[in-house]
Amino acid sequence: MPDIFPPNAVKYSESPVFTQDTLPDALRRDHQTKASVWGRIMVHEGSLLYLRKGKPAQTVTAAEPATIWPEEPHSVTPGGIVSFRVEFYRIPDQETDR
Repeated sequence: MPDIFPPNAVKYSESPVFTQDTLPDALRRDHQTKASVWGRIMVHEGSLLYLRKGKPAQTVTAAEPATIWPEEPHSVTPGGIVSFRVEFYRIPDQETDR
């Protein structure tokens, strides 16, 4: 699956680095970003299974980051030993708190 990401998105934040042992339960369940907030899952080591409703599961690796779409429910599952973070982006001049 191609990693489609808006070319005009600007990074404004990122999560701490998570591992298979420190991954919060909230990220293992469906959750979502706010309106107009994009995410990018950046794996440093290992792999992560990225699950989105109605879409095929995606294996995320260091060579293949994944896009988190605004307001789209998703969850992640470690594929064994993993280290990753999530970067958060917004598009200038778009509201983030609707």
